[in-house]
Formats: sequence, C-alpha cells, structure tokens
Amino acid sequence: MAVRIFLYLIAGIIALILAAGVVWTVFSDELLAWYFVPDAPLEVLEPMPESEYAAADMWLIRPDIANPASDWLPDNYVDHDADEIIDEETEAAAAPEGERIPVFYVLPTTYLDSDRWNAPLRSPAALERQRLFASSQASVFNDIGEVWAPLYRQAVIGAFMTERRESEVSLHYAYRDVEAAFDYFLSQIGEDRPFILAGHSQGALHLLTLLREHIAGTDAQGRIAAAYIIGWPISVEADLPALPLPPCETARSSNCIIAFQSFADPADPHQVRRIYDETTGYTGAPRRETSLLCINPLTGTRDGVAGAEANNGALVPDGNMENATLEPNRIPARCDEQGLLVIGQPPEGYDRYVLPGNNYHVFDFLLFWANLREDVARRTSAFEAGLRDAA
Repeated sequence: MAVRIFLYLIAGIIALILAAGVVWTVFSDELLAWYFVPDAPLEVLEPMPESEYAAADMWLIRPDIANPASDWLPDNYVDHDADEIIDEETEAAAAPEGERIPVFYVLPTTYLDSDRWNAPLRSPAALERQRLFASSQASVFNDIGEVWAPLYRQAVIGAFMTERRESEVSLHYAYRDVEAAFDYFLSQIGEDRPFILAGHSQGALHLLTLLREHIAGTDAQGRIAAAYIIGWPISVEADLPALPLPPCETARSSNCIIAFQSFADPADPHQVRRIYDETTGYTGAPRRETSLLCINPLTGTRDGVAGAEANNGALVPDGNMENATLEPNRIPARCDEQGLLVIGQPPEGYDRYVLPGNNYHVFDFLLFWANLREDVARRTSAFEAGLRDAA
C-alpha cells in the first residue's frame, strides 16, 4: 500500500510565502489567520450519540474494515537487519499472539478550507488526507493490536489561529464526537482489557480532554498501557498536575503520557505559543512562561538526549511525496530547556513542508517511526508484566 506523506498548511503556506518574503516574515501570523480563519457563522451541531459509531462508515479504521491505512509499512522495512530496527529486548517485548492491545487513535486536523468551523464527516479531500496521516502515524501501532480511528467533525485549521469564541465552541463540538466514539470503542473491546490512546495535533488535544473529563477516576484510567499525546503542548506547571496520568519518566514506564513537539535549530515556537500563552492551564494557573512536557522518543525518557545513532529509522519521503523509506541514524533529538524536542540542524528530505519557526510538527511521527514502534512494544510489555505481578 503506497503512502503519500501529505501535510497540512501546505497549500496555504506556499501561497502566502510566494506573496512576498518580507511581508511573510513580518506578518506571517496575521496572514495565516486571514487565510484560514472562517468568516462563516458557527453552525450548531447536535451531539453524536454513541450508537452512531456502531456503523462502520463512522470510522476510518476499525477491525472489521478491510485494508486499513494503519496496516501500511515502508517498502524497505523488511530489508533492514532486525538489529538495525528492533533490538532483542524490544523484540521480546512485543505482545504475543492472542494478547494484542487495541489502539484508540484520533486523527489530526485534515480539513483546510475556511468555509465553516467544523468539518463534515466525509469530505473527500479530508478523507484522503486522513488515510495518508493514518498510514504514517497509526502504522506505528500495527504490530501491537487493532487500530480504531473514528471520523469526527473536527475543528477546521483556522480555529487554531484565533481567540474568537467560535474556535472554542467548534473544538467542543469536535471533542463530543471523539468522546462518543471512545465510549463505543470501550463497549466493543471488552471489560478490563488494556488499551492504548494515540493522537496527534488536534487529536492529541481531544485525548487530553478525554483524559481529564471522561476517563479520570474511572476503571478505564488504569487500563491505559500508554497515552501518546503527540504534537500538542502540555505545560509541566499549569497542565500536568491536573492530568490523571503521569509523564513517562523512563523507557519502561507505563500507564503514562508520551508527549513531544519537534523543532530544528534554531527553534522558534512563537506560533505555537502565541495563543497558548494567553490561556489558563488545567490547574487554573497561567501557561505563560511555563515549560512543556518532553518525552524523547529516542531514549523513551523525560528530557532525554540522544544522537542520530539512536534513531532506528525515520520515514523519509521521496521527492514526489508519494512514498517513504525507512532510514536509520539520521535524526538526533534532545529536549531543550523550553521542553521542545530539538532535532539539530534541519535534516534533508523534509524541508518542503516545515512550518514557520523550524517547526517539524507535521513530521512528529515520521522522524521517529521505528523508535516509536519499539517504544509502544516496550511499554505494553511493561504494563502487562505489572498486571501479572499484581494478580
């Protein structure tokens, strides 16, 4: 199954950059908002009942859907020597047949138009992008268990570029769909069965809300082998103490959160923090001037540092962005003092779709694809061992 590595903001950013380099440099935030923030009135969306998610067409991926995008593997994955991609400890940690752990994966933003605040469930262009994202992101988890990826009426990309009330409401509408899908997911996987949460960008934001408002204090909280909340800022001081799961401090921690945001040197997160810094954290404290949670995917540890030799395989897109190969030893990573995951100088092969500020947001999963596969196997094994010890 071929995969094109699409990534969002492409059309808009290219159009704006072509307008004028100086204007873009000075007014990039304003231009992006002008281009993407909807002028349309906010449509009132009724809550989606859990029963709606019994229908297969409410899901991009679930176990009864043939040829899911999450089954994708790079063509050269099997060509690598096992020691290059999966060390013996991680190989032994993989879940044995019959003990596979389901994954609830929430897609990032894929609707790029500004004609509305919430995307339709089945926009043809957005669906194609969703398949592409799932190929490069949800495929990380396909060796552990079946992936479930709901369709939801996601907030459009412009909702993240404004402080208007419509933005908050559109995100709430999107979250309600995710919550309904999650409840159906739980009803189908079986009582007491462990599971994994995974999401990127908007999907990560909705998982944070799900953890705080729906999972905290329930039996489901203790069933989470790991939560991959990637590509969304989590304030260490203002958010983390109010979340029901701790950060993954070590490479074998489980029932914990993995979070990071990828930047190259020199890292400039102003576009990420411009609105974020004006908000209040989950604890009620301001997020301004707080550090961000960073779990290094190369070390599996909080605030870790690793050279490129620790990277067992990054997905590198081809020149046409129509496929990707797995290449080890290319991308280092260190958590800096701000809590950004810094990958050193901009690596070759990704420059066409880097966001302002050397932000490699759209490549968060791709840069560390093989290590993330190892990470989920290791944490799943540790979680299951803990369950056995407690029995």
